[in-house]
Amino acid sequence: MRELQRRSRGFSNLTPNWYASIMGTGIVAVAAASLPWQPRGLHIGALLIWALAAFLLVALTIATGIGWARDTGAARRHLLNPLMAHFYGAPPMAFLTVGAGTILLGRDILGLRVAIDVDWVLWFGGTVSGLLAAGVVPYLTFTRYAIRPDSAFGGWLMPVVPPMVSASTGALLVPYTPAGQARLALLLASYAMFGLSLLVSIVIITLIWYRLAVYKTGDATMVPTLWIVLGPLGQSIAAANLLGGVAHQALPVPYSTALQAFGVVYGVPVWGFALLWSAIAAAITIRTVREHLPFSLTWWSFTFPVGTFVLGSSELALRTGSDLFQLAAVLSYFGLVAAWVTVALRTARGSLHGTLFRATAAPAATARG
Repeated sequence: MRELQRRSRGFSNLTPNWYASIMGTGIVAVAAASLPWQPRGLHIGALLIWALAAFLLVALTIATGIGWARDTGAARRHLLNPLMAHFYGAPPMAFLTVGAGTILLGRDILGLRVAIDVDWVLWFGGTVSGLLAAGVVPYLTFTRYAIRPDSAFGGWLMPVVPPMVSASTGALLVPYTPAGQARLALLLASYAMFGLSLLVSIVIITLIWYRLAVYKTGDATMVPTLWIVLGPLGQSIAAANLLGGVAHQALPVPYSTALQAFGVVYGVPVWGFALLWSAIAAAITIRTVREHLPFSLTWWSFTFPVGTFVLGSSELALRTGSDLFQLAAVLSYFGLVAAWVTVALRTARGSLHGTLFRATAAPAATARG
């Protein structure tokens, strides 16, 4: 009985960053479906991983709902926590990632029509909640949270990246949208969300670079969040190329041609910066591991952002036919799988022992009353 009561109370400690585990799992499947190299068994493996991500999404959403029902102030406390609030961007991206996997892989089980309907539901839910996170969390940052000069960290990107994920996953739905104004609206809205997320991400990445230069790497548990910078970079490359690939279905020449070219013209330089950031983040991570890197849910930052780099590389390989991008996509996918296996096993162990359901560490800043 005491064990059941303890686990019941654990529902109240389910914070939004738990959805990063679904993001990280779902991206393994989505990246596999988009990989230029398709060895035997990869599709079946990706389908199983997608099914796991879908199950986890349902289970975690139900558990979170139970926790909020039992503790009605939990959601508000998380939102007013200057560290945890940024991870309200994780649930929208989890919905969007599983939705993309549904249309790419789940169609084998559900059928195309059902897969499209499910993806629409998940896309709308993820997009609306993602836009709310992109507006509410920065608003609270500007008006309520007390921020220190060294507060900027990779997690600041979490609430502003969901619109970029909506842009890339929206491209998958363009062919299944009625031709005419509805299809045009989806395409243009996706490009608008691309710009929304990109411009804010550039500002935040600049702040993170400044914080690293002036205040160095800081607490070891926050080091994995440096990899989140890869998220908007890789996802924007994928979004630009995916949207460019379907632009002709909604826009006439020369706009559709220009947008298709934009995917490569934009993607290659950003891919170069993503490669540089990967090297820097890897060097800092290795240095921290040698000193001591304790396990926490921030380790899921090693998965989804790397997965977006795989997606971006795969799209550039498809558009350019370059062996360089094909090799980069395959090698980074191996790294993604290795990271996912490591983090998933550690998360499962921590979940079984109950340690990950306890209250998280103190925030890096405080909220004004």
